[in-house]
Amino acid sequence: MVLKPWWQRVGWLALAIALTAIDGSVVFAQEGAAMVADVLNVSVSGNPGSYTFSVTIASPDTGCDRYADWWEVLTPEGELLYRRVLLHSHVSEQPFARSGGPVAIAGDREVLVRAHMHPDGYGGQAMRGTSESEWEAVESAAEFAAVLEKQPPLPQNCAF
Repeated sequence: MVLKPWWQRVGWLALAIALTAIDGSVVFAQEGAAMVADVLNVSVSGNPGSYTFSVTIASPDTGCDRYADWWEVLTPEGELLYRRVLLHSHVSEQPFARSGGPVAIAGDREVLVRAHMHPDGYGGQAMRGTSESEWEAVESAAEFAAVLEKQPPLPQNCAF
């Protein structure tokens, strides 16, 4: 199943009606709707036990108040294997790709790659696959392994 990117799920009308507040922050017409980061692509290089993941993310970043602050690799059961902390927002770089590793998994180990959005949390599109197979888009339920949101490493600050 392929999910639509966040900007299509929110709806073009909601984006067109987005207002800019006096302080410069963006206020969306769909108040209360979670703004999520979508993982669009995953590529893996390296060897078993030491893989590098390159992850492409699309997120509705507005600055340090709302940005994709990490992506992570986890087991289908919800165990955190690796987290790549993102040190700044990507307001003018969408979608963007960042690499990270090493990720200590076997070549045939199925994993999930999902992104986290500050301050809204998990949700959006994730990718499922192995280093030896094609990756498929899956929905990332906000509640799945939500306890990981408090597990280090966590961002210490946002540069811009």
